[in-house]
Amino acid sequence: MIAEGRVRLPESWLAVLGDEFEAPYMVELRAFLAAEKREAVIFPPGNEIFSAFDHSPFDKVRVVILGQDPYHGAGQAHGLCFSVRRGVRTPPSLQNIYKELQADLGIPPAGHGELTAWADRGVLLLNTVLTVRSGAPASHSGQGWERFTDRVVEVLATRREGLAFVLWGAHAAKKAAAVDLSAHLVVRSPHPSPFAAASGFFGSRPFSRINAWLEARGEPPIDWRLPD
Repeated sequence: MIAEGRVRLPESWLAVLGDEFEAPYMVELRAFLAAEKREAVIFPPGNEIFSAFDHSPFDKVRVVILGQDPYHGAGQAHGLCFSVRRGVRTPPSLQNIYKELQADLGIPPAGHGELTAWADRGVLLLNTVLTVRSGAPASHSGQGWERFTDRVVEVLATRREGLAFVLWGAHAAKKAAAVDLSAHLVVRSPHPSPFAAASGFFGSRPFSRINAWLEARGEPPIDWRLPD
């Protein structure tokens, strides 16, 4: 748990990000999270803050999907952007992602909202901010997480080749500055939330664009189907 000074990150990620946890901004972030934990409930639970990295080792990442901050309702966030555990109602943004997936590739919506299978196939499901106070969206913005996730995108963009970066919404779009468009694919559109999806997310065909990019490079496409 980062708030208690212990970093639980896979070795492949520690090798490229370990120095970040000694930086002054991260020390301040740990202090902030410790204070928040004393006053309120924060999501996701401490042992799931870095779940995206657990499921997608650095050298296995093929696609990066960037969200904003975790779901702020009880039982929702578990460390993968847009994902919720089985048995939790599928949130509206994810319902819209499923609609676009069906329109794009003909894959019907899953009967649940858990995207762990995508993460295990090399899709890094990363929020730009990794924690949130219960019931208070964007409450942990501006505390240091954005700098950390900037660094995640930077190390992927500079040390890997041929990745697809999916930037949905204004928060995610800011990460594009670190990505060399001659080496990687960047897929941008409005956010899939009900407030923005109709303004350009629907019809953007991100899934087929990613697979076409990978196949053009001689790589297998992502299997976007989710198990029942």
